[in-house]
Amino acid sequence: MMDQQTVDTIKRLMEWEAARTRPPEGFPHLPDLPAGRYTSQEYYDLEQKHIWKKSWLFAAHLDEVPEPGSFMQWDNAGQPLIIVHGMDGVVRAFYNTCRHRGAPVVTQQSGRAPRLMCGYHNWTYKTDGELIGVPESQDFANFDKSCRSLISVRCEMYGKLIFVNLDKNAMSLREWMGPIWDEWEEFAFDRIKLAARQSFDLKCNWKVAMEANMEVYHVPFIHPDTVAPLVDHKRNVNTMYHNGHARMIAPAPQHTNREHVRAIDSPPEWKQIETVGELGRTTTQSYTMFPNWVSPLSNFFIPPLIFWPTSLNTTRLELITMALDWGDGPTPDLWTVPDGKGGREMSPIIQEDTQFGEAIQKSMESDGFKSVPLSYQEARIYSFHQTCDKMIGLENVPKHLAVEQVIGQEWVWPNDPRVTLMEREAEPA
Repeated sequence: MMDQQTVDTIKRLMEWEAARTRPPEGFPHLPDLPAGRYTSQEYYDLEQKHIWKKSWLFAAHLDEVPEPGSFMQWDNAGQPLIIVHGMDGVVRAFYNTCRHRGAPVVTQQSGRAPRLMCGYHNWTYKTDGELIGVPESQDFANFDKSCRSLISVRCEMYGKLIFVNLDKNAMSLREWMGPIWDEWEEFAFDRIKLAARQSFDLKCNWKVAMEANMEVYHVPFIHPDTVAPLVDHKRNVNTMYHNGHARMIAPAPQHTNREHVRAIDSPPEWKQIETVGELGRTTTQSYTMFPNWVSPLSNFFIPPLIFWPTSLNTTRLELITMALDWGDGPTPDLWTVPDGKGGREMSPIIQEDTQFGEAIQKSMESDGFKSVPLSYQEARIYSFHQTCDKMIGLENVPKHLAVEQVIGQEWVWPNDPRVTLMEREAEPA
């Protein structure tokens, strides 16, 4: 949980942001983003090769593999994986690829079994990946089963959330998350349950879809009746972290009469997360976790939006709601509503953010789209793009597609020149 000094500083920064008439002194000019970052197959292929194979990615909630022997398939990163709750209680991830002839070990989307058996030739594995059964093994000369275990994938947990990383040499999840690991402690990730997980396909590049949720510059124009009454974009305080993560905290407009304000109204019967601090209770406190997680967090819910590229110009958007146990009450689902046909559709807020995606993508693919100028309010997006290139490797990004690394460490947590500027301006003349 944030200490009181941090909370007080952020509250003062909200008023400082609202009063400024230009970007903070010393904040770098942000060069245009090259258009090809959204339209070039060359850059998309670099993302696939480097970003998605080196980042920690949200895969599942423990409720999806709740008991020893539970398993589920997962392929959102373009690789066929299985998440397995081992009979020993440890959650692991493996490539869903038999070590014999490459068939999928698991064909059910999810299930429960004390062993994993490939249906092609009945090669059998323990839930820790060890190969223990090979029919007619006498016909495999000099065969060492100990060398044929399922190939594992890095798998670590934050509370009840399961993350995977395809890079065997990646830093730990805790190191990846940095200060977010501690800041999220107040939101009870170890107690929240999975309430809803819905997917929708969008016809735009994944960054087009995601960036609509990485700034509040658009709020008065796209969300005049939904988000704008709850978020004062002028008093928004952005914080950039290492590894491309970021946080935004924005209070309600000063004219609001609400006792508690957050990004979305919450039914009064919902259980509150009693450990959530002042900002989580009274402001919109939202995090971007690189590369594809965006979520407001509050004392009622944890509802991440997660963006998965499915091609250069298509995206799968996952809308997830997590909350404390709701008992016999209605199951919480913040981001979707009944579609009248027995299914679910995106809520009005999400539709407002995604409605222009396909049109934007088509417009970007025209000769009239040259580059993207970003404002100070959109600095989180620029920082995100800097991290994309660093993950790819600055030496691997063609010059015509690269962004300049202009936001230096002096603007990355725990550094924040705004605090010094604010205190200096508050000194008597």
